[in-house]
Amino acid sequence: MESIIGSKIKKMLPLLMTLLSMCLLFAQKKYSGFDPGAIWEDTEGLHINAHGGGMTIVGDTYYWFGEHKVKGGRGNQSWVGVRVYSSKDLYNWKNEGVALTVKKDPASLLIEGSVIERPKVIYNEKNKNYVMWFHHELKGQGYDAALVGVAVSDSVTGPYEYLKSFRMHPKVWPLNFSEEQKKHAIEKSKEKLKWGEGSVHGVYFLRDFEIGQMSRDMTLFKDDDGTAYHITASEENGTLIISKLTDDYLSLSNEYVRIFPGGNNEAPAIFKQNGKYYMITSGLTGWKPNPARSAVASNMFGPWKSLGNPVRGTEEEKATTFKSQSTYIFPVVGRKNAFVFMADRWTPQNAIDGRYIWLPIEFEGDNPIIKWYSNWNLSFFDSKK
Repeated sequence: MESIIGSKIKKMLPLLMTLLSMCLLFAQKKYSGFDPGAIWEDTEGLHINAHGGGMTIVGDTYYWFGEHKVKGGRGNQSWVGVRVYSSKDLYNWKNEGVALTVKKDPASLLIEGSVIERPKVIYNEKNKNYVMWFHHELKGQGYDAALVGVAVSDSVTGPYEYLKSFRMHPKVWPLNFSEEQKKHAIEKSKEKLKWGEGSVHGVYFLRDFEIGQMSRDMTLFKDDDGTAYHITASEENGTLIISKLTDDYLSLSNEYVRIFPGGNNEAPAIFKQNGKYYMITSGLTGWKPNPARSAVASNMFGPWKSLGNPVRGTEEEKATTFKSQSTYIFPVVGRKNAFVFMADRWTPQNAIDGRYIWLPIEFEGDNPIIKWYSNWNLSFFDSKK
């Protein structure tokens, strides 16, 4: 009798598994819009784990890269690597796995427990591959190393091969650093300056001239003609540096500029509309949110003009950028002049619980602005035509 029952169960097992899969499928949440700040689950029902993220678009598919966090304060270091998700509608995201994996080899700079932040990926037409750049800090050294890391893959989802990490532009002068500025920086380096003044006067730049400039919060921007740029907080986060990449996107060229020296900007995000380049950044308050800043230029190398705080809303919303910090701005496929502002609501005490704030970019005249919408979808842009 037992063998007969067992045989029947065995025959029914495929059907039972199919029914279970269908139940799980129906149980998964299907999104039809954005709910900024709420837990955002992937198609497997797990909270999306892609912090400090960036977006790569291939055809009609979006690929969201971000830092994989773990529970607790240790989640502020990297124990897994960079994760990637895919979506065709921007609402529902499939986990495509770990694109860049940290190493267990203690000889590797990318060893688990190091810091990998703000990964960004762009496609290189010349070599037909995908190139990832990220902010990299060495294990156990806090934020002192201030390196840029580079990895590459033939597939957008990876796996990505880690190539190198380095300081920027050793022994190379910026395009917009005059002889007078050099003399001024040398003179000021002899003085005892208050914190932050070193960026204003170029003293931090001069200090790091031989070994290379610092890079912390960073992003990538690929222009219409295929020229790519690396934009980063440098000089103890006091100055932004914009660098043109080499044709293969694997290195920095010698063409770069310093902008807003002493302005204390980080978390840069860039987009282009109607021939103008727009940038949104944050101030320096660690993990705590602060007022966003915005700027515009007709050329990536500037001059850049400050436009002030882009946030519209209550005083608290303006002061905290909706309790978040910028990470990326991307265009919406199939919609003209439609851009989404990506930001993170950090929870450093339990890093994995960080939330995502996605909001539409709007304009007041020629100035980009951001307003709060507790629930919205892409039809928002249809009403703006």
